[in-house]
Amino acid sequence: MGLLARAPAGDLAALWAEAGLSPAFAWARAPEFGGVMVRGRAGGTGAPFNLGEMTVTRCALTLEEGGAVGHACVAGRDREKARIAALCDALMQTAAAEEVRARILTPLAARMAQARRARAAKAAATKVDFFTMVRGEN
Repeated sequence: MGLLARAPAGDLAALWAEAGLSPAFAWARAPEFGGVMVRGRAGGTGAPFNLGEMTVTRCALTLEEGGAVGHACVAGRDREKARIAALCDALMQTAAAEEVRARILTPLAARMAQARRARAAKAAATKVDFFTMVRGEN
């Protein structure tokens, strides 16, 4: 679920379309927008504090074949991303789990890892190593 929630909406939609999955379902809770309080900790270990609010879209659905229930909660106001994430969640509880993993989750994880590496490489190119700089006294 974390992978689906963090995934770029365009990548998720493209992989879903390529997979050609279209199971029949009924909404248990149609996509709806809401706000959640985001909490943080100073230094990652300090006392928790309220950082601010964030808009999310959540939904729940039930597959007509088999009755598996899928849930999704994604950042922002993207009903389609929430629908696809909930469908993936539900399908992961069925015999289609391996197909969803192979055609959607694994490629999505690879794309996100590549984007992370590219971002890290770009940041590393701007790194300054102050210990190797020559002091002006010499």
